[in-house]
Amino acid sequence: MPRKAVVDRRKCAYCGACIAVCPVDANELVETYLEIYEDKCNGCGLCAKTCPMGALAMVEVE
Repeated sequence: MPRKAVVDRRKCAYCGACIAVCPVDANELVETYLEIYEDKCNGCGLCAKTCPMGALAMVEVE
């Protein structure tokens, strides 16, 4: 089943660690929040593993 990244904006510190590791540039800091572009995200989970705040999680999608 495919997966996608979701962000808990209350936990996100906007450090950019997830952006640095994303191989498909699916994450971007937009003004005061992190945007995850679902059409680019390949579900690899590197961003969630890298996030020091635990703000990112991988969820299964149908």
